[in-house]
Amino acid sequence: MRIGLLTDGGYPYAAGESGLWCGRLVRGLPQHEFDLFALSRSAHQEDQGWVRLPHHVSRVRTAPLWAPEDGTLRGSGGRGFLARLVTGGRGSYGRRERRRFRAHMTALATAVCATGGIGGDTGPGAGTCHEAGPGSGECGAAAGTPGALFAQGLYGLAELAAERGGLHTALRSETTVRILESACRARGTGRTVQSATVPDHLAFAAELERILRPLSLDWYGRESLGAVDLCHAASGGAAALPGLLAKRFFGVPLLVTEHDVPLREHYLAAPDAPFSAPVHALLANFHGLLAAEVYRRAELITPGSTHVRRWQERCGADRAKLRTVHPGMAEDRFTGVGEGDDNGGPDTLVWVGRIEPAKDLISLLHAFTEVRRAEPAARLRILAAPAEGAEDTTYLTHCRALADRLFPDEPTGARTEGGSPVSFGEIGGPEVPGLPEAYAAAGVVVLSSVVEGFPTGLVEAMFCGRATVSTDVGAVVEVIGGTGLLVPPRNPRALADACVTLLRDPERRARLGAAARARALELFTVEQNLAAFRGIYLELISRSPVCREADAVDADGDPRPFATPPEAQVSGHWTRHAARAPGWAAEPAGVCAGAAGGAGTGGGDA
Repeated sequence: MRIGLLTDGGYPYAAGESGLWCGRLVRGLPQHEFDLFALSRSAHQEDQGWVRLPHHVSRVRTAPLWAPEDGTLRGSGGRGFLARLVTGGRGSYGRRERRRFRAHMTALATAVCATGGIGGDTGPGAGTCHEAGPGSGECGAAAGTPGALFAQGLYGLAELAAERGGLHTALRSETTVRILESACRARGTGRTVQSATVPDHLAFAAELERILRPLSLDWYGRESLGAVDLCHAASGGAAALPGLLAKRFFGVPLLVTEHDVPLREHYLAAPDAPFSAPVHALLANFHGLLAAEVYRRAELITPGSTHVRRWQERCGADRAKLRTVHPGMAEDRFTGVGEGDDNGGPDTLVWVGRIEPAKDLISLLHAFTEVRRAEPAARLRILAAPAEGAEDTTYLTHCRALADRLFPDEPTGARTEGGSPVSFGEIGGPEVPGLPEAYAAAGVVVLSSVVEGFPTGLVEAMFCGRATVSTDVGAVVEVIGGTGLLVPPRNPRALADACVTLLRDPERRARLGAAARARALELFTVEQNLAAFRGIYLELISRSPVCREADAVDADGDPRPFATPPEAQVSGHWTRHAARAPGWAAEPAGVCAGAAGGAGTGGGDA
């Protein structure tokens, strides 16, 4: 089948865990054809280029969620953005289009300003499930709720963009600011939203235009998203918007995978974002409403952990649609450490990760002062990837200064030179060439974070058979189960006590390490992840017949559930020229009625 993989800031760009996960998914399912629809986050990301793509990636379409200095929006393939102007010139909005834009923007702004909590539907009838259309079988927001108004405005703006273009210009126009101002001052809005000023409206309008840029793409045609059998969004938010429109315009089923929730990311980034309280509130309302709409329209939602699943439920996801699939990680490079007899430095604590304030190395260093009082021979190694950005560099400098103050150089003998029990190293350097070497040096691996999503570093330590001490945040408890020690975050004394307990008990360390490796091999491998999605793809496509004119029905008039028979995937050059048997389905492009009451478009290569 043909999968439309939707990404935001990840694959095929060489960056982040999301990109690595998508790469493993695509490489691990060569029996399927993949079309990539990728949104980029910055010029730097685009300049880094793409990772090497496997042969069954048939095409790649990209578009930026950022604007270059000249303000020109662009995307790969064809026209990129549908960038007609709102006023003046050929293709400008006429009176009817301006009236449509005001109506749809008013509905969207009213929903965003009036929403009362996560997901938006807090009034009477919220959370009810009714038919969104004849035979649709979808759970939609009750009429009159913020969710219904949001959907009305969102899809109305998308249809206007598809017909006339110019949406990104309209969203930055004076009309938009006036609509937002009126909606914020309407009766029933929250006190924070009502306090918004004109600069706040301008700031929110700019962010809204950036987030909604996928609505203006030329991806919504018979040869693009209309030609895929299934849309798989690798995250929520902007990445899922093309999937929403493909489902609405062509009836393409939507699968959403989230390893974090955009609303949670917004809350975590809020202290550092250059926005006022009203803009933060408006953006939080928008992300909550968008998440609720994505969850309503998705055929299936696959959170990467139970921690993410709880957030999705708070945002309105139907529990019947949720199926937890842990992200798969490559364990082969850790096999030598995990199956070896070396249990690392018996007195060495190792921290591995990216140095940033959320990792709370300050608490770890203060905890290590208590560890040293109890175990004078203990050592702490902080091994990190190269710092990214000024904030991370500043934080690393601060941590080094604190370590120097807490642990001045100590001589190990009357004639020996002093040395600190705390050392900082860089992964990829001569002393620590890779992650396996980093974990191999550990007697105990420590995680001190105050904020964490899915703790990939802990899984790597588990593959290496190392006992762990971790703060109870994010999905940590779900990952380690009973194979490590948990302590509250921001509690140096509890962290120190747990580390001392394991340093003094080598047999317990060995038992926990062996149990941790067995758990990781059972739950967190690439193979289990691929097996899960292999089954999910077949399950979803069996529910949604592929819409190709010649393939739509069989001899008895019943929908065909698959685009091509399994025999078409048999490897070997002979399949390219072999005559098709009478029962084999051809693949001409065409249009048919969608299985869920919508219009679908033909497959075949564009």
